[in-house]
Amino acid sequence: MDKVSLEEAKEQVKKVCERLALLHLSFAETLVEEFGQGKGKKLVLKAIRNYGIRIGEEVKSKVENNDPENYEGDLPLYGMHEKHEEVEVNGETRIRAHGCVMGKLWNKLNENKLGGLYCFVDPAKYMAFNPDYKLIHTKSIPNGDEYCEFIIKPCSEQEKKDFRENNDWSYVDDKIN
Repeated sequence: MDKVSLEEAKEQVKKVCERLALLHLSFAETLVEEFGQGKGKKLVLKAIRNYGIRIGEEVKSKVENNDPENYEGDLPLYGMHEKHEEVEVNGETRIRAHGCVMGKLWNKLNENKLGGLYCFVDPAKYMAFNPDYKLIHTKSIPNGDEYCEFIIKPCSEQEKKDFRENNDWSYVDDKIN
């Protein structure tokens, strides 16, 4: 049985994440080029919503109760970020992800706006897991912050309706782009 070091495993996951970032960017650019900025962006968000729903439903299928504290991590532990941490800010628990491989690559390519649309997967997957809550950004690497920071907030009835009916739901996380 072959074994690899943790560092080598992290490097391999990083490569996959970079490829995923480039794939997203390629699809997003194609949609915007073909349909224009407005319609293209809507189609990217529609695809990201669909992707997020698939993730959220998969996570939900693994737990008995979809309360927020039961959301199981759906990202690789190694290689996608340099580190994760939970911090208290003004009495609220926030999750910080340092060194997002995807966000850093989009920034390097000066494609943070179009690449950053991928980040809508975070509220989408969480709203699919439990429509009463959303996981939103308070900081974002594609927006120039030093790390991504997330907080869980209740969803309004309008947010739930817009997400469920695939209306413009992008306002649920106004820190992306």
